[in-house]
Amino acid sequence: MSEPTATMRPTEPDWSAITAEELIAYRDAENRFRASSAARAITGDPDPGAAIDWQEVTLPDRDLPVRVYRPAAENRAGEAAPAELPLVLHVHGGSFVGTAVQCDWTNSHLAARLPAIVVSVEHRLLDAATPLSAAADDAWDVLRHVAQHAAQWGIDPARTAVFGESCGALISALAAIRAREAGLRLKAQVLVNPAVDVTETMFDYASIAEYGDSPTLAGPQLRLFQRLAVPPGTDARALSPLYADNLNGLAPTLVVVPTQDAVADHGRRYAERLRAAGTSVRLTEYPRARHAFLSMPGVEQQAEAARAEILEFLRGTLAG
Repeated sequence: MSEPTATMRPTEPDWSAITAEELIAYRDAENRFRASSAARAITGDPDPGAAIDWQEVTLPDRDLPVRVYRPAAENRAGEAAPAELPLVLHVHGGSFVGTAVQCDWTNSHLAARLPAIVVSVEHRLLDAATPLSAAADDAWDVLRHVAQHAAQWGIDPARTAVFGESCGALISALAAIRAREAGLRLKAQVLVNPAVDVTETMFDYASIAEYGDSPTLAGPQLRLFQRLAVPPGTDARALSPLYADNLNGLAPTLVVVPTQDAVADHGRRYAERLRAAGTSVRLTEYPRARHAFLSMPGVEQQAEAARAEILEFLRGTLAG
């Protein structure tokens, strides 16, 4: 995938009345902006200590693009092959919009500073034909594929973490549950401003009532997300980590909650459930930070502190 040139950000649509065609057009324009040089003023510059490339993961029934971040020293000609590095499987936020490129600032820093191989899944985005289950399958299938082909990727599968933001945190939480069921032992999960409830109770939280008019995540966007995520006939509880029957035996977890976020209570409640199940949990709240703050360091002051905390947490949990 080539890098797009600078472009203008599209006008935000009427989320409550958007058509399927309008959603695709908006998504394409918005993602071109997020992946452009113009967006760096918001999303931040990559760490020069990491090399970034697009690759394709070939699965039995489809190919998926992934954005791969490696310590730059690995790409210097003539050097000995590096030791196996930890794997961080990342899932970007946005649900029906979004691209791995918007997370270059954080992911390149983790790759360079842990150091680690960070694989960010450019999963199928939600629309009228693509429910949340498809995106969840993409993340899980990439995680399983990379772990099974560890030597090809230069990773140590025994030191693996999942990391996601917003809907990507939901998908990461689902992947962590599936990993436990499949016998793939994760060392950590990092869930940033997670939305972990897509059932009929999704909106029954005080934080949604208080911050449902936020410019970074408003009520109409959440309703569109829920409508696309769980079309009629879907078992919404099966796609809501908050309602998972069994949260025992999951990896140590960092839950990052910006306080001025409609889904802040989702993260708080999930941390409570994990703790009650015996999982080691660190819940950190960032006062005055808004939804998606980690991917907007150019306008969100607390992004730097959150990135540093994630690095410290993963450095401890992924230690050899």
